[in-house]
Amino acid sequence: MTRIGVYPGTFDPITLGHMDIIRRGAKLVDRLVVGVTTNPSKSPMFSDDERLEMVRREVAGVDGDIAVVGFDSLLMDFAEREGASMIVRGLRAVADFEYEYQMAGMNQQLNARIETVFLMADVSLQPIASRLVKEIAVYGGNIAKFVSPAVKAEVDARVEKLGRRGER
Repeated sequence: MTRIGVYPGTFDPITLGHMDIIRRGAKLVDRLVVGVTTNPSKSPMFSDDERLEMVRREVAGVDGDIAVVGFDSLLMDFAEREGASMIVRGLRAVADFEYEYQMAGMNQQLNARIETVFLMADVSLQPIASRLVKEIAVYGGNIAKFVSPAVKAEVDARVEKLGRRGER
């Protein structure tokens, strides 16, 4: 039986923290599906197609059977369609745990067959969040410590196109 895991997120943009969870999560399953979704409560910097392409490019060199798939549905419906037996989630801090614990409980109510597995973020990557990366970039800060060079170039170009806050 093939063990399939789903690692969901908006990945706007994909960070080194996300990549750490992808690398480690891929070792736990036979196939890891990185599910790129849109969160209606967030306003993304990149379109769905741009984020899918960005994630595909970033995971191309990672060991393991990794697929990148977009979805716009309940996570548990997506996981069921993908044949997943587990959801992989990364935790950075206690606040993450509280939110993720509640989500795992709700997801279990929707589909008790699919387990949620939490991976602690690497200590050096714990403070990284896509929201903060975008904020740093918008204010002209250097995001090179938080994303790959290719993602940095894409974020910088998008910020340049939109105009940095400090320059208005």
